[in-house]
Amino acid sequence: MSQRMCTAMRNGRRAGAALLELPECDPALGVGGPELDRDLDVLDRLGWDGFFVVGDTFGTATAVRIAHARRDSVQGIALGHACLSWDMDGDRAPVKRELWHAMAQLMSQDAASFVRHGLTQITQGSYDEDLAHRMVERVPSECMHAAWAMIGEHREPMGDLLREIDRPLLLAKHEGCLVFTDEGFEDARAAFPDARTIVVEKPPSADDDFPGALRELCDG
Repeated sequence: MSQRMCTAMRNGRRAGAALLELPECDPALGVGGPELDRDLDVLDRLGWDGFFVVGDTFGTATAVRIAHARRDSVQGIALGHACLSWDMDGDRAPVKRELWHAMAQLMSQDAASFVRHGLTQITQGSYDEDLAHRMVERVPSECMHAAWAMIGEHREPMGDLLREIDRPLLLAKHEGCLVFTDEGFEDARAAFPDARTIVVEKPPSADDDFPGALRELCDG
């Protein structure tokens, strides 16, 4: 349901990339648990001296935790649907509880239909049916339930962790997103005024303009 990517750069050019995602999904896993340890093991085996971390949607929390755990090596962080937490309460909540709850209800009825239809609607067609089909084949329904429930139960203090990491940032906003709020992005931008920012029409991981902004971050 979410992905994180780490990219190694040497002399301004990409020297390698690793897509970090769970090969086998366990409903008991949560952000900061065994999943994080597995991602860190992948990075350690690659032996990179420095890298950038990229995360989108609900993969941002794990991306930030990876960067925090390896902050001596991380050179920068790019976050799509950037926000300071996954709070759903209050006037400036970054995540819309009503949308999260509606999707949870749809998922409880039919997880496969949620991915094929609900996720396509949430992303306004940016994640097409082919991608949805591959997600259904790869991710067990019980894992989808566990991951979606975790989002509602854990606020994820990404802003606090980013302050401790203190590395260059790229914060991306998906204009018109149905799940993440404008206020959440505005608060993230205000908290990190020196960060690079970009506003895109699609989810950043599916938008044509996001890679260029990412390249600028990596080039410094």
